Amino acid sequence: MTNGSGPAFGERVEYGPDDVCYRHADRHSFTLCQRCGRTICADCQNVSAVGVLCPECVRQTRPGAAKRSARTARVAGRRFAGSDAPVTYGIMIACAAVFLAQLATHYFGADQVTRALWYAPLYSLPDAVLPPGLAFEPWRMATAMFAHSTGFILHILFNMYALWLFGRNLEQMIGRTAFVLLYLFAGLGGSLAVMFWVYADPTSINVPTVGASGAIFGVLAATLVAYRAARVNITSLAVLIAINFGIGLLPGAGISWQAHLGGAIAGAATMGLLLATRGPRRRGARIAVLAGLGVLLVLLAGAYFVWLPAGV
Repeated sequence: MTNGSGPAFGERVEYGPDDVCYRHADRHSFTLCQRCGRTICADCQNVSAVGVLCPECVRQTRPGAAKRSARTARVAGRRFAGSDAPVTYGIMIACAAVFLAQLATHYFGADQVTRALWYAPLYSLPDAVLPPGLAFEPWRMATAMFAHSTGFILHILFNMYALWLFGRNLEQMIGRTAFVLLYLFAGLGGSLAVMFWVYADPTSINVPTVGASGAIFGVLAATLVAYRAARVNITSLAVLIAINFGIGLLPGAGISWQAHLGGAIAGAATMGLLLATRGPRRRGARIAVLAGLGVLLVLLAGAYFVWLPAGV
C-alpha cells in the first residue's frame, strides 16, 4: 500500500545506493550489523546473542589466543578437579610423565632423570661421612616414589593399574587430602624401610631403588584395613598383597621387598589413625594424629645422624 509518492509505514520498496554489502558491492541487502551499523549480505551475516554481526565485529568480540587458552585450561582444571578421583589421576599422570622423561634419557642419554630421582641409603648419610662427589639429599626418599624401572615395562603398568583399581575407591572413601597424605606417608615409609635395612645388611647402602611400589603397597594395605573395619571380605585382596610381596622375596627378582613392607606398614598405620579419628567432631584429633605421624616419619629419616650403620 502506498501513500502518494512513497512507501507506507516507512518501508522501502527499492534498494538505495547504500543498501549494498560493505564486503560485496554487487549484493544488495537491508540488514545492518548490530555493532557497527554496516550493511551485510546473507553470506556475511553471523547470528549472535545480540543480533546479526559482520565478520570484523565477530573477530573483535572473540578473545585472543592467550585468553582462549587460559579459559580452556580453567575449564579443563575444573573438570579434572570435579572428577571422581583427581588425586589418583594426578599421581598417575605425574608417574607417566616422569617415566617418559626417564625413557628419553635412557635411550638418548645416560639415565640422568632416573639417577636424579632414585634413592639409595647413602643419600641419607651426613655430609661429613659421605664420599667425595656425593651429598646429603633426603628429598630422594620422596622423589623415588614417582620413578620406575625403564628396563621392565610391567613395573609401571602394574603400579598404575593397582593405583587406578584401588586408589580411586580409597580416595573417595577418605577424601582427597587424607589420600594425598596416605600416599606420601606410604612412599616415605618404603624409603625408610630401605634405609633401615642397612643396619641389617650394610652392603645395601649403595643400592638405589626406584618406583612407586612402596606407596602402592601402602594404598593396598590401607584398603585392606578399611575393608576389614567395614566387615568386607578381604580374602582376595589379602592374597593379592601376599603374592606380590612374595614375588619380591624370590632370589634374583631385583625387587625391593623392604620398600613394599615399609610402605604397607605406613599405609596401614595411616588408615588405622583415620579410622580411629573418623567423624566430624574429631576433625581436630584427626589433624593432630596425621601431623604427628608425619613428624615421626621425618624424624626417623634422620636416624643416621644419631646412629651410623656399621662400616660407615
